[in-house]
Amino acid sequence: MLKSRVGRAGAILIVLAIATTIAWTKAIHWRPSPETYPIQGLHVSAAQGEIDWNNVAAHDADFAYIRATDGAVRDPRFAANWRGAAAAGLRRGAIHLWSFCTPARAQANAFVTTFPRSADALPAVLDIAFSDECAVRPEPAEVIAALETFLRIAETHTGEPMLLKVSRAVAKAYQPANSFARPIWSARNFFEPDYGPRPWRVWQASDIRRVEGIKGPVTWDVVAP
Repeated sequence: MLKSRVGRAGAILIVLAIATTIAWTKAIHWRPSPETYPIQGLHVSAAQGEIDWNNVAAHDADFAYIRATDGAVRDPRFAANWRGAAAAGLRRGAIHLWSFCTPARAQANAFVTTFPRSADALPAVLDIAFSDECAVRPEPAEVIAALETFLRIAETHTGEPMLLKVSRAVAKAYQPANSFARPIWSARNFFEPDYGPRPWRVWQASDIRRVEGIKGPVTWDVVAP
């Protein structure tokens, strides 16, 4: 009797393991329906290492957003990724990752000296999210004033409005999209985000997708139809 129960328990564990593996495999290759969202792409940083951009372009990506700066620090692979995406025929745009621990002017100066203004570039992105590296949470008025300083300097350089990529937590704490009339980029894995004050223009649909040409997970994005 005991052996029979152990055998059944082992069989159940095997079935659960197989089901988990199948579900995970589907999750890391999932993307929103291209019929509903025909324009899809990804965004990357130095965290992805060296990228085979020709391979990426051959597997469903229409565009690539590339991190240029993090706070006042330049992404060490920005220049290589910027050139590689263009050579592969992908439309490309630059991202600045906001830091609540770094003065706005220092961040803006880092971005404008890293990102080469280009007529064929997609609108640049200001990515605002909390991080473990910075525990500072300034008062809302201070945050909005800092973002205004950054946008004034950065947009003078880019020549056009930036997109605001705002996490749910930041949206709840500071509501920056209410202060700046910019297109919104929202994030939510597998389900359309619903936390913005107006409809999103870009949706980060997955941060675990695997793409040919890139080692490890990558964030996958779609443009509103």
